[in-house]
Amino acid sequence: MHFLYSFFLFLSLFVVIPVYFFKLKVRKGESLFLRERLGLKLPSVRNKGDSLWFHAVSVGEILSLQNLLREIKIRHPEWKIYLSTLTNSGMRLAKEKIFFADEIFFIPFDFKIAVKRYFNHLQPKVLILAESEFWPNLLREGRRQARAIILVNGRISPRSFRFYRKFRVLMVKVLRNIDYFSVQTEKDRKALEMIGVSPSLIEVTGNLKSEVKSPQFTDSEIEEMKKNIGLPLDYRVIVAGSTHKGEEEILIEVFSKGKRINPKIALILAPRHPERAKEVERLCTSFPLKTVCRKKVLPSSRWDILILDTLGELSTFYALCDAAFIGGSLIPWGGHNFLEAAFYKKPIFFGRHMENFSSLAEEFIRRGAARMICSREELLEFFLAENDELWREMGERAGEALNNLGGATEKTIEIIENFMLG
Repeated sequence: MHFLYSFFLFLSLFVVIPVYFFKLKVRKGESLFLRERLGLKLPSVRNKGDSLWFHAVSVGEILSLQNLLREIKIRHPEWKIYLSTLTNSGMRLAKEKIFFADEIFFIPFDFKIAVKRYFNHLQPKVLILAESEFWPNLLREGRRQARAIILVNGRISPRSFRFYRKFRVLMVKVLRNIDYFSVQTEKDRKALEMIGVSPSLIEVTGNLKSEVKSPQFTDSEIEEMKKNIGLPLDYRVIVAGSTHKGEEEILIEVFSKGKRINPKIALILAPRHPERAKEVERLCTSFPLKTVCRKKVLPSSRWDILILDTLGELSTFYALCDAAFIGGSLIPWGGHNFLEAAFYKKPIFFGRHMENFSSLAEEFIRRGAARMICSREELLEFFLAENDELWREMGERAGEALNNLGGATEKTIEIIENFMLG
């Protein structure tokens, strides 16, 4: 199985590398970091000791680990923390947010020889995967060289579950390499059991993102931030975060109708992938709307839609908005995490497709902290809503619901300590 997997992975590189060369090197002027990904250039390691190797595929997983890694470093400063990521955007965010890690590097392509070189070099005591990263050769080599492999903040999306069930015989062999599964919800636990993981190896610890500590801002700081981007203080501000192709058209079209009725509303669009900012900007040209990208906005700018083309700022814009709309939910994508908006006590709205976070969505709706929008008419009503008191109450309930999710970091650290110290 591993030979066939490695063979087909090798063949796929003849497609993947040219595609990414065009997307990254040609279009964006970024490096592919092939030497690192092929295991030819290893991260520098000094003063080897007890160490943990964390892997987070991209931006969302990096953010979920931020508080956990900080707490581990505070409690065990002698432990080396190595952090790998898959994407360039994940690398940029990791270097900005996880500055206390001992080394940050790109995970190698999942070839046995490359993975083995990294394990021989790093010699981690425990390998820790974030959310749902199951690379067969990485897990196989980790089983041989590390004391344990742990999944933290585990999440099995409906799409992933269907895939794992379809190839259940193979997935069971891959997952047997993992010693313990720390998952977000009961649904995730049941999904792993149905795939074939022993119930004794699974623990529901909650969502690490519920304890991410974002910066707090005073009212005067919020006003200053609005002035710096040319946003009038009397405007009602909606942030649509982590949007996808296919739903931005809907949001822009309905917002345009609302803008004609109430000129004092503003929309901040944050594409899930910031490199799509130009594409989203072109969509706006079909409507009588003034549009500007975050990198070009000035205090003197006048705009109806601001497109967030930067990384790591979405949380700040949730802080200054009046309400948050969660992307990936107007189309069959499955939605995105909305806990950063809840941290700032913002009323939360999303479409009908929140399958990836169904338990959270149901809980927040039940508490009156979130609402589902099921039609363009309801979306227009959302843009034109004027009941400030109702939104304030929803925001307070969102903050309360978030506080009730606490404890994931502490539970996860206990699991890691058991394997590191046991």
